[in-house]
Amino acid sequence: MTSTTPTPDRIAVIGAGMVGLATAWFLQERGMSVTVLDRRSVAAGSSWGNAGWLTPGIATPLPEPAVLRYGLRAVLSPASPIYVPPSASPRLLRFLTGFARHSTAARWQSAMQALVPINRRALAGFDALTDGGVAARTVEAKSFLAAYRDATERTVLLEEIQQIDAAGQHIDFDVLTGAEAREVEPSLSDDVGAAIRLHGQRFIDPGQYVHSLADSVRERGGEIRDGVPITGLRDRGGRVEIETAGGATESFDAVVLATGAWLGELARPFGVRTVVQAGRGYSFSVPIEHVPSGPVYFPAQRVACTPLGDRLRVAGMMELRTPDAPLDPRRIQAIADAARPLLRGADLDDRTDEWVGARPCTPDGLPLVGATASPRVFVAGGHGMWGITLGPITGQLLAETIATGRRPAELAPFDPLR
Repeated sequence: MTSTTPTPDRIAVIGAGMVGLATAWFLQERGMSVTVLDRRSVAAGSSWGNAGWLTPGIATPLPEPAVLRYGLRAVLSPASPIYVPPSASPRLLRFLTGFARHSTAARWQSAMQALVPINRRALAGFDALTDGGVAARTVEAKSFLAAYRDATERTVLLEEIQQIDAAGQHIDFDVLTGAEAREVEPSLSDDVGAAIRLHGQRFIDPGQYVHSLADSVRERGGEIRDGVPITGLRDRGGRVEIETAGGATESFDAVVLATGAWLGELARPFGVRTVVQAGRGYSFSVPIEHVPSGPVYFPAQRVACTPLGDRLRVAGMMELRTPDAPLDPRRIQAIADAARPLLRGADLDDRTDEWVGARPCTPDGLPLVGATASPRVFVAGGHGMWGITLGPITGQLLAETIATGRRPAELAPFDPLR
């Protein structure tokens, strides 16, 4: 899209997760008419059951040297927090090759620098939604603890915080002993011997929040259609025609693809060659005697815990499989077993809301946001683990791109055609 292209009036957003609905909402702010279509329903993808962290302070690229050090043997184990099936498809092998190429210290630092400008604006994106009438609220984390068995384990995050700071992003934190951490969160067991408390972060109930955002889009005149799989797009020169699985067609002035782990299927014909791989996360909820006042993270085990009402959501895993593969109960059990020694008073066998969702990951760890080879087709996705955190600011910046024909500087590193 160039500045001479007419501003579109009627836009289809394909995908009713956080990123798609935030984009629709901010397009409405620009005076445009939006129709949101989803193959399933609102928040049915990776938006519903994730940890719900709003943590721009630690929103970092997924490819990193530590992942390579983790080793091939570990990632092939069903109990590993990072799992690759032994029979990887050619497409997955292509993703893994690119991922390994970007898992160096120099490339991580470059990608981190690319994320800093959008991270700085991430929470302001949520504030704009609140100011505009979205009913659901974000919750300031009174405590946000990263907990470890000992101080040696903790050095990994301390070094990463230094690297984040070197990239231009500052985060306030305290270094705690195990006893100090338990004073903050009695739900931590005696096996926790060291911790880091992060400041300035927030959290949400992601499913509730995304449904509230959908309500706001509808209240402002937008239409949301569930159960509408899109099978193809065609640029007809001035209009984009979408085709549904039933064979029906409909035309719009522009289309935004925010289909998460399915992004590549529709975006590839418009010049988007980057592989978008499903990095599937699992979660469940359990009762706990002392509900934490904020999120708790066990980085060595890669387990994330979030208080939601009177229960604790426990999430983890990075399973590189096809997005529609069925839930594997071994992953749920692996997360429960990893968290069990570190939590006090949690009944990890009384699980409800067992869930798997496909996070859209790219080989370089950066999202794909902006125009494609067609000036009327845009993409917004590939955020990996940070789609909730970066969803609103992504939608705000993409809406600006579509309305003005000019790409904000924050989006330059995320060119979908890179």
